[in-house]
Amino acid sequence: MTLTTLGAHLLDTQITAQGLGTNGLQGWIRDNIVPLLLLGIAVIMLWIGGRGDNAGVARRGVGLLVGLVALGIAVSGNGPAVGQFLAQLITG
Repeated sequence: MTLTTLGAHLLDTQITAQGLGTNGLQGWIRDNIVPLLLLGIAVIMLWIGGRGDNAGVARRGVGLLVGLVALGIAVSGNGPAVGQFLAQLITG
């Protein structure tokens, strides 16, 4: 075993033993960034609606709904199940 291989093995063992990962960052983004984005979107939609552009709000609302569905699928981790369901709709 070379020194580089030994170092990589020890680093991998140390990371596994400490339980390091990206779960903390993902949780922080889900708990902090996503609600701020939703609040910003709501404020922008109210601002556009206040100008009397109801058609613009409806157009943007449909696009936002599609984006929120994609975000919900990504956050929940049910992507493969949703994909399988959609494939069964096509194949019967």
